[in-house]
Formats: sequence, C-alpha cells, structure tokens
Amino acid sequence: MDDHHSVQLFGVRIDALTTSETLAAVEELVDAKAPVQHCAVNVAKVVLVQDDPVLAAIVRDCALVNADGQAVVWATRFLGRPVPERVAGIDLFVQLLGLAERRGFSVYFLGATQDVVDEVVHRARARHPRLVVAGSHHGFFDQASEAALCAEIAALHPDLLFVAMPSPRKEYWLAANLEHLGTTFAMGVGGSFDVLAGLTQRAPLWMQRMGLEWFFRFAQEPRRMWRRYLVGNLRFAALVLRERLTTRA
Repeated sequence: MDDHHSVQLFGVRIDALTTSETLAAVEELVDAKAPVQHCAVNVAKVVLVQDDPVLAAIVRDCALVNADGQAVVWATRFLGRPVPERVAGIDLFVQLLGLAERRGFSVYFLGATQDVVDEVVHRARARHPRLVVAGSHHGFFDQASEAALCAEIAALHPDLLFVAMPSPRKEYWLAANLEHLGTTFAMGVGGSFDVLAGLTQRAPLWMQRMGLEWFFRFAQEPRRMWRRYLVGNLRFAALVLRERLTTRA
C-alpha cells in the first residue's frame, strides 16, 4: 500500500484517507496477499483505548485505521491535525462488497445469529449477483469450537473477512486469530449485519452529518447504550478540551 498521511489522536493512529482512498488502499492490501486487520475508530473506541493497553496495541498494529465517528473527525480538525472525512464502517463494508464483486474477491461473513447472517448473504448476493461468497457462520461459537471454525475459514481462503461482533471482542478475536484464518483483509463491522439484514435502522442522513447518529442509537436502546454514549461522550469531550489547552499552553 502506498504511503499516506496519518494523525495521532489520544494514542490512536488514524489514517487521513477519504472513502475512495480507503477502497483503493484495501484493494492494494488484498492484492499484496499478506494478512492484515482493519479498524474503524469512533468515540467509544478512543475512550476504550485509554484504559486498555492491549486494545491500544491492537489498534496501533492494524494496517488500516479509519475515523468512523463524525465527532472523531471534528476533534482532529479542532486540534489542528485533520482527517479529510468520516469513513463509516458500515458504508465501507457495503462498498467493499461492490469492490469484491468487481475484482472477483471472495468474502466470508462471520457474526450475529444464523438467521441474520443468512439474510446478509441473501441480500448481498441480490445486490451483487457476481459476488463470490466463500462462506458464512454465526457469531455464537464457544472456545471449544473456535479452532475448528478458524480451520474451516482458512480452508476457504476468503480474500475479505467481515466479522460482526461488538467492540472490543472483535478486535481481540481478530488479533488473536488473524494468522490462522487464511484471509487477506479482515474487518470488524460491529452491528452492520443487523442493518444490512433490515433488523435495525441507521439514523437519517441529516443526523449522521450533524454527528448525532449516536443519539439515534441511544434513543433506540437507552438502557443498554447510556453508559457508552453519555459517559463515553463526556469523557471524550474532556480529552479533546484538555489536549487543546495543553497544546495552546
């Protein structure tokens, strides 16, 4: 992959790439045939990294790191080290399916329930008739069956592996198993399978552009999401303000 500019934000390296530049970078990485991990960074992940040195090391070692959250993009601009735009993980995931179809890259879907992942495969094939689907598997496997699952994926040699697990589980799992999965490009996609399968909705475009997608998700599941978004967002804002004041001083 060609050298490109990156920025540092509270111990996290973020590649300063547009969506189209990210797609081109992924294409180069797949052609290079060396196993690599992608990471999408939002406010919640930046906050997690502050207390988790293992996760921080995993993110640091990823070949490609995008700014997933609009607030992350604004923070880089506010601190004088901007990235060009938000590269939302779900948008990148969907566009990578198109890239895979065009280039003949094979894909594997891992995560969510069996019904959801089956629907994801069905809809992906409907949108991309020439897409090569190497295989799929639900995400509710235990440690005893993990080695067999990895061997199954490795035998299929998918070019692109999409893992729908929550953070930081997906980052941990991919970092621990990447060398045994036989894939070239591995990407954690969080709840993207649920969206693609039609189970959950994304925020309206105007909310995404205003950085309010987090509030849309919070309103859907307030009991589950309140700590992640309300506490996490306040802590992120404190990090940004402290950094700005330190830089000025």
